[in-house]
Amino acid sequence: MAGVLKKSNQFFRNVFSELKKVKWPTRKELVSYTITVLVTVVILAIFFALVDLGVSKILDLITD
Repeated sequence: MAGVLKKSNQFFRNVFSELKKVKWPTRKELVSYTITVLVTVVILAIFFALVDLGVSKILDLITD
């Protein structure tokens, strides 16, 4: 049991040590990345909705 606690303690020390090395984005970068992702998601959602609508209309014409 003591070995597990010792290994767990060392693991979390290593995790925190690695997190200190991470270059975190600035607020400006974070906002920019967030806007980029949201715009991309909206564009792809519209694209796939239009493709779905088109395929649906084609199938309606074929099956009627």
